[in-house]
Amino acid sequence: MAQSSPSPSSIAMKYVKLIYYFIISNRMVLLLAFLTFLVVAPPCAYLQHYFFTLPPLLLLPSCLASLFLAHRFMVRGPTNVFLVDFACFKPDISCLCSKDMLLDRAARVGFLSEESLKLVRKIVDRSGLGPNTYVPEALLEIPPNLALIEARKETQTVFFGAIDELLEKTGVDARDIDILVVNCSLFNPTPSLADMVVNRYKLRGNILCYNLSGMGCSAGVLAIDLAKNLLQSHPNSYALVLSTENGISSMYWGNNPSMLLVNCLFRMGGSAALLSSHSSDAGRSSYRLLHTLRTHVGADDNSYNCVMQQEDDEHKVGVALSKELMNVARDALKIHITTLGPLVLPVSEKLKFLGNLIQRKVLKRKIEGYIPDFRRAFEHFCIHTGGRAVLDRMQKSLNLDDWYMEPSRMSLYRFGNTSSSSVWYELAYCEAKGRVKKGDRVWQMAFGSGFKCNTAVWLALKTIEPASNKSPWRDEIHHFPVSSAS
Repeated sequence: MAQSSPSPSSIAMKYVKLIYYFIISNRMVLLLAFLTFLVVAPPCAYLQHYFFTLPPLLLLPSCLASLFLAHRFMVRGPTNVFLVDFACFKPDISCLCSKDMLLDRAARVGFLSEESLKLVRKIVDRSGLGPNTYVPEALLEIPPNLALIEARKETQTVFFGAIDELLEKTGVDARDIDILVVNCSLFNPTPSLADMVVNRYKLRGNILCYNLSGMGCSAGVLAIDLAKNLLQSHPNSYALVLSTENGISSMYWGNNPSMLLVNCLFRMGGSAALLSSHSSDAGRSSYRLLHTLRTHVGADDNSYNCVMQQEDDEHKVGVALSKELMNVARDALKIHITTLGPLVLPVSEKLKFLGNLIQRKVLKRKIEGYIPDFRRAFEHFCIHTGGRAVLDRMQKSLNLDDWYMEPSRMSLYRFGNTSSSSVWYELAYCEAKGRVKKGDRVWQMAFGSGFKCNTAVWLALKTIEPASNKSPWRDEIHHFPVSSAS
């Protein structure tokens, strides 16, 4: 049966609806166009009337100019995200733990075999950590106090200390914070750590609250990416980003060699960063966020399994590190910088990389792949303090001088592996040394379980004066660098 043709009235109604929906969805642009029309129309009419022999076509040029200006006003780039300031927690002297104290406690807890004790001594000697780092007080007790209340106390001490310092530095009231992003990989109590912060600082009831877990050491940079996206969706807002790892809940109390490394490297620490999408904060902020980039290679089983929380043969839970970890990190870095390079490298480096790629892939020449010189893109490198072996591999892969690796190596030496907050201790080191000048670019890059490689790129909006900047390095920066850490 043939379908009947639509009536003229139904067609007219269809177009009326289309026009109505267009007006509703574009009312701001049309309003701006009308206001601009009122400003542009008289000059257009004047020029056409006195300088052209044509009739004064007032409507056409005025409308075109109005729509163009309205479109230019409405279609803008993404909202700028500023780092107003940040703070790194420096534990009290009661949490200080020397290498000798660490080895003494390891021997006295009684669960380690002689073979495991020898391995712990070997790891500690080669770790790149200095003689004085920090652990929670409860772990220094004999026997260690592993109660849940102590784990909460550790995280509260770190977060509240960092937040108090940050609010003091920025002058922002806690109730002005619109977004809260907290990350801690292994300690996830109920109520959440984010809820703990909301309760302590009496944050607003409509705050956007996120608690990230199980995302490893790269979660600190990942949290910045999440906060950026939220701030760009909510202009004129503040975001508080908190990063830490809990030493009490992440300790391993067994003899599996692949799990003991975590006990030897990870230390107490945390950071708080205040991000803003208020355009008025541009003048007082320290940095502007240029890029964030996330690379996830977890689709590969080898990459997924290289950092895994699991039980050993005695059903004791720990984080096992695979022997393939270094190779996985290397391959993830290659993929990551292939995407990052076009965003940050100068044209000369891009052309060198392209020429090398053509020779290898098209002309089939057996030559080494070209590693771009990222020193042409960044003045400062903050590479996650995964351990001396990780930093050695990153230095070789990126072809960096010792000066560029100094913030990472000194942070590892002084504070150990503070997990997701490590990149902030490194940036604090650069500032305390007086290295950060206006216009400098900073690369924060971290690896994490899953396996992930994440990046944040910052532009310094002002020269950071060390004397006026409170940081965990302030009273001892003159002791660094130390040669024994390299």
